[in-house]
Amino acid sequence: MSSFETLGLSSPLLKAIGDMGFEEPTPVQSKVIPSLLEGNTDVVALSQTGTGKTAAFGLPLLSLLDFNSRDSQALILCPTRELCIQIARDLQNFSKYIPEVNVAAIYGGANIRNQILEIQKGAQIIVGTPGRMIDMIQRKKVRLSTIRYVVLDEADEMLNMGFKEDLDTILSETPHEKNTWLFSATMPDEVSRISKNYMHDPIEVTVGSRNSGNENIEHIYYAVRNHDKYAALKRIADYYQDIYAIVFCRTKIETQQVADRLIKDGYSADALHGDLSQAQRDQVMKRFRNKMVQMLVATDVAARGIDINDVTHVVNYNLPDELENYTHRSGRTARAGKKGISIALAGPQDVGKIKTIERILKRKFERGKLPTIKEVQEQQLLHIVENVKGVSIDKDRMGAILPGILQQLENMGREELISRFISLEFGRLPVIKPCSIDDPFNGSHAEDEMERIKLYINLGKYDGLDKRGLLLFIAKTTGISGSDIIISEIKNSFSFIKVKQEKLNALTLGMKGRSFGKRPVRVEIRNEDAPEFSRLRDRKYGPQHSTFEMGQERKPKRSDHASFKRTSRQKSFAR
Repeated sequence: MSSFETLGLSSPLLKAIGDMGFEEPTPVQSKVIPSLLEGNTDVVALSQTGTGKTAAFGLPLLSLLDFNSRDSQALILCPTRELCIQIARDLQNFSKYIPEVNVAAIYGGANIRNQILEIQKGAQIIVGTPGRMIDMIQRKKVRLSTIRYVVLDEADEMLNMGFKEDLDTILSETPHEKNTWLFSATMPDEVSRISKNYMHDPIEVTVGSRNSGNENIEHIYYAVRNHDKYAALKRIADYYQDIYAIVFCRTKIETQQVADRLIKDGYSADALHGDLSQAQRDQVMKRFRNKMVQMLVATDVAARGIDINDVTHVVNYNLPDELENYTHRSGRTARAGKKGISIALAGPQDVGKIKTIERILKRKFERGKLPTIKEVQEQQLLHIVENVKGVSIDKDRMGAILPGILQQLENMGREELISRFISLEFGRLPVIKPCSIDDPFNGSHAEDEMERIKLYINLGKYDGLDKRGLLLFIAKTTGISGSDIIISEIKNSFSFIKVKQEKLNALTLGMKGRSFGKRPVRVEIRNEDAPEFSRLRDRKYGPQHSTFEMGQERKPKRSDHASFKRTSRQKSFAR
């Protein structure tokens, strides 16, 4: 097994990282550091968040720069204020025994004048966010003509956050003759474009499979109905007594609502989102880092750049709209070689997303069952027992009072004593009330919906149909039992239905060539739910322009309004 001594680092750096407790390099550090120390090379490093990338580029930078000069020689760009501060702090710790190192952190939400002064003092290394760096360039307060090394950290996240034009502007200000080191968790097309446009024959270093997930993360999904997600979140928090988690929501409003409900119900929680001021965000993060908050409820944007090694769980209250972001979310746990759990609370609409994420990660999700009240209570009592085992004994104080206590308990056997102690502690635990997730029907129904295939059908309200009418039409036309069909949504000119996998062929064959009134019926299958049936989507518009993928309702025609005047035969279906 390699050590930092074998990588070619200088003695001051080895001494500093020894003080920080680093003993063995991570895989990305072992692969990248020797290549960068050779100098005069561009590198693309693909590795998951939390695998030690800051040291992978920071230690070589501190070995290659000339600290006798006060010129700015290295520029590190990263997506968020939090990550910017973290990188600058790490570089200062790495350079503890190297004199004259000056690192300037340049980010929004802080006094720009103080940051200008830091650069003017002679910062050899500038760590900045794209937005604030653009501001510095426009004010002509930073000289990038002397830059020898550019590091793009979390390049995929910067592009996801809309910094493409900013990155192009900043990179165009740097010298053509420089080395560019790009670090990313995934390799989407835009990251590949940067490597082609701004790098010269880069060495590519991949830790794990390209675009794959961290092997130390266990991925679990719970099939729950959308209105049961909050109850499921509470049950997870009750079961994992030492949970230290980030809970991801889709919107700022939902983030605050979930955090408020958790706090009201007695959980240690707080919210992090874009509507908070920078001072409020800093306060929330300080409380979370100090573990005064167990569950941080956050949006994707607000949580980017959070670098905390001890996060045990990531909970996806909603799966992200951009599914590649799941990789970044889950990467907030299992950092620095530790293990973690990423949980998805998956509603019936999420089955396609789960399958797509599995393809992105090249990992399968475990299908979990939410803990029962009995299982939670057992876990809580075992947690108490573990705490008892870890209590240190004050022998001096106990020596004075223990004889009297033993005398009081001398007629009580070991099993009785333990039972009484557990009963006493059990009575102090919060009462967990049964809720909808404890109803076996609800749980099995949610799981049943997850197993169904979702289809588009070109019938809706303009055809005089409600959910019951559409269900009767499909059942009568195909011969499939109504219990095997779910009408999930009915729109003006189309609807979404779900059927069991084994009934799929019967439904599609039963609908083939059928009409409702004078209109031919068309059924199409969602791409992410059943890609093997994608040929069905190509009938009318071709593979790139199916009605479903366009996501638009057709405009009502005069014939649509005429369809409200149903014949007696058509009315029987609508009833």
